[in-house]
Amino acid sequence: MALLDHYAAALAQLKQQGNYRQFTDNTQFEKMICVDGQQMLNLSSNDYLGLANQQELRTQFFQQLPMHKRQLTTSSSRLLTGNYPEYSALEQSLSQAFLGRSALLFNSGYHMNIGILPALADSKTLILADKLIHASMIDGIRLSSAKYVRYRHNDLSHLQQLIEKYHDDAAFERIIVVTESIFSMDGDETDLAALAAIKAQFAKVMLYVDEAHAIGVRGEKGLGCAEQYAVIDQIDFLVGTFGKAIASMGGYLICDEIIKAYLINSMRPLIFSTALPPINIAWTQFIFEHMQTMHAQRQHLQHMSQYLQQQITALGYSSPSTSHLVPIVISESRRAVEKAKALQAEGFYIMPVRPPTVPQNSARLRVSLNAQITQNELQQLVSRLV
Repeated sequence: MALLDHYAAALAQLKQQGNYRQFTDNTQFEKMICVDGQQMLNLSSNDYLGLANQQELRTQFFQQLPMHKRQLTTSSSRLLTGNYPEYSALEQSLSQAFLGRSALLFNSGYHMNIGILPALADSKTLILADKLIHASMIDGIRLSSAKYVRYRHNDLSHLQQLIEKYHDDAAFERIIVVTESIFSMDGDETDLAALAAIKAQFAKVMLYVDEAHAIGVRGEKGLGCAEQYAVIDQIDFLVGTFGKAIASMGGYLICDEIIKAYLINSMRPLIFSTALPPINIAWTQFIFEHMQTMHAQRQHLQHMSQYLQQQITALGYSSPSTSHLVPIVISESRRAVEKAKALQAEGFYIMPVRPPTVPQNSARLRVSLNAQITQNELQQLVSRLV
């Protein structure tokens, strides 16, 4: 047991700090979640459009899917025998939606971000990354051989200073700027139009933008902030996931055809992983097409987001959000855990987010809204925050 003492001590310290985590079984129906026999309003899921638990949609999907198409495994990578027609069909649908640019699919958003950046970024690459990018992008950068410099969160003036400092350095052939469009923990967003304008000034600069929390909920057709701000064709690597608003799983990249071909030949997680089952890809396409028609739900989600942000800041809480992800910053981890438990007891399933997911002394309740939630339900939540 002596070999386990180090890990036991680390777990004990996490418990003392209020940062210990464990799995919790649950069942879900529409906007509700049941944990240990208690039914609560689900304010922690990334199911932003409320599609994941709609039985009617699943019924429609299976009714139109022939039995021989319900393949539950590919049994290999896409480069062997795993490239079923469903893959080509979904990539073609994505390409058509995203202004004819090429599309490439991946097993997950994490899988995508730890694979693309190491494949693209060599020792002659400089990566300039927003300080608050997701862990998957940080890990992808670490796996690459690129030089890595962080810029202050959403500080595009600082970014421009760094570009000007390094742009004419002969050691670098390219500079890749890495950011998210909507940040998962603060709920704030990057000014993509300004970012694209900065890129246009510098010949070596390429943009890598993760739309994981924007796909489905922003833009006229739900194609993300890049659609909302009309910069789809100005972002070199536009990535996103299907596991949130699209109610499926997997990730995608929108890029130039040359980049797609290069990744197929060089991206290790893509080359050496069994591909997702065809039935999953078919479901993703079904939902992706349906999602583009959900204009009213996107508008409602925006209204509910603005309402909640106004109410919690009026109570004196700090919340930098401009989106459907609304943090309520508590600061100390134990207090965040206690507040979350109190709200759960009142019927609101809200989870505490603690270090190392967020910086020290910025533990928070993270309210993740979806389009099924009503203003009356949010009024009840706010009344319990006082």
